[in-house]
Amino acid sequence: MAARMKDRFLNEITPALMQKFNYTTVMQVPKIEKVVINMGVGEAVANSKVLDVAVDELQQIVGQKPVITRAKKSIAGFKLRENMPIGVKVTLRGERMYYFLDKLFNISLPRVRDFRGVSTKAFDGRGNYTLGLKEQLIFPEIEYDKVDKARGMDIVIVTTAKSDEEARELLTQLGMPFAK
Repeated sequence: MAARMKDRFLNEITPALMQKFNYTTVMQVPKIEKVVINMGVGEAVANSKVLDVAVDELQQIVGQKPVITRAKKSIAGFKLRENMPIGVKVTLRGERMYYFLDKLFNISLPRVRDFRGVSTKAFDGRGNYTLGLKEQLIFPEIEYDKVDKARGMDIVIVTTAKSDEEARELLTQLGMPFAK
């Protein structure tokens, strides 16, 4: 599945992008560098077991062990101390990245209730795209009965594109369902 997406990128998408943006060499064509998935678990301040569940769920979704993120500074209003574990994140590259993107675009996003496409305004100005999900239940690996609480996650797709227009075209060609 992931190999199919990578082959399509090399054989179909690269020539199309070269023609559209008048690139002179294949090295100018934007590529996806990495995908970073971050899950903030604020309730881990009160109950540390929640973090283990989040690590397990994220590992099931991406097939790679996530790292635990820690608080950089103390915030008394949130009862948060420096170095407390407050989230999990994972960085995907290579085959796992393409496999995850293929699953996200073709299986998971269409399972979102009232889905009409992802926003075209979530680019950062440098060719990277950020997508926020409200719950982890849209992924086929997560069993509905075993979920104790719906947790959201942020998915950042980092590309080598110089502009948002190039990145949008790259993601569209890869099959990202943008809103019309």
